[in-house]
Amino acid sequence: MLQPRPIVGVIACNREVEGEPAQTVKRRYLEAVEQFAEAIPLIVPSNQSPANVTEIVARLDAVMLTGSNSNIAPDRYGSDRAGRTPIDEGRDDVSQALIRAAIMAAKPVFGICRGLQEINVALGGTLRDLRESGLAGLHHAPSDASLEETFAFEHEIDVVANSTLYRFADNARLAVNSVHFQAIDRLGEGLVVNATGPDGIIEAVWASHTPAPVFAVQWHPEWRPEGRPHDMAFWRYLGEVARSQYIPTSEMTA
Repeated sequence: MLQPRPIVGVIACNREVEGEPAQTVKRRYLEAVEQFAEAIPLIVPSNQSPANVTEIVARLDAVMLTGSNSNIAPDRYGSDRAGRTPIDEGRDDVSQALIRAAIMAAKPVFGICRGLQEINVALGGTLRDLRESGLAGLHHAPSDASLEETFAFEHEIDVVANSTLYRFADNARLAVNSVHFQAIDRLGEGLVVNATGPDGIIEAVWASHTPAPVFAVQWHPEWRPEGRPHDMAFWRYLGEVARSQYIPTSEMTA
């Protein structure tokens, strides 16, 4: 009997399409979940009440928080600084509730770029804007770069020995694409650094205290990962963890 494919909830962003409010997810995230993690992606709208997420999570095998061009509002992590637009308050509401509900339900959570930052904030951490410290040029292509140039912009990261990232990427140093302005400032409770980039910016985290894996990276493994073994390994790891929801308890403890 074929093992059922796991269902991975993929958060959507609030956007305007043809003059109307809409929910959007870039196709590359959905395709990566289906093709490389061998799972079924299911879009989770962020224009709904956060009270709904407990019931949503109960129907999922894992949660994935995508990247986005929007910034997390500073008041979400206790800062009184003015936020830089664009800000997506609806996604802020739903993502925070989704992360906490998934952890409570022992469901795996994965984050990419903004998703890493959302996980950090949900666990009590804070963020900083690299544009305020002159570090943005090391982590984001120039504003006039094309889409291809933006996602080709890369730097190296140092992977922590024996970390989760090291175990599946099997390398102490990786070259990753970098498309972000916000970054972790104070690390969230229970998060463990798995990699750092230029100027000590945290590039990957793993939760040490959750009943199911919580793992996130600051770069974009969904962008044409076929030529990058560590990005393909990210998706295999996501798929394996999501599929573990189907393994009977007796098999998991055998």
